[in-house]
Amino acid sequence: MGKFRHIFSSSTFINKKTDMRHAQFLARTVLVQNNNVEEACRLLNRVLGKEELLDQFRRTRFYEKPYQVRRRINFEKCKAIYNEDMNRKIQFVLRKNRVEPFPGCS
Repeated sequence: MGKFRHIFSSSTFINKKTDMRHAQFLARTVLVQNNNVEEACRLLNRVLGKEELLDQFRRTRFYEKPYQVRRRINFEKCKAIYNEDMNRKIQFVLRKNRVEPFPGCS
């Protein structure tokens, strides 16, 4: 543990002495290795992006009008349906040993 000097969390820097005493920092905590803070920030942004916390923050930063909320939710639903259908088609194409390798072509 000698190479970790700081722990970079989504809310603050924590010294080595206060390592993991606070459980609230365990979920989104990135260890800074070799004083490479930029890499730790990139990693933290990636983690927050995957959890969609940054999108949530951007949405709640300003008031979102009701029609904009409806449009966004409908767009997200359509996107989820499209992605699900596209993933199903891709998995079908990638499958091997199909009964009929070229369906529709006789």
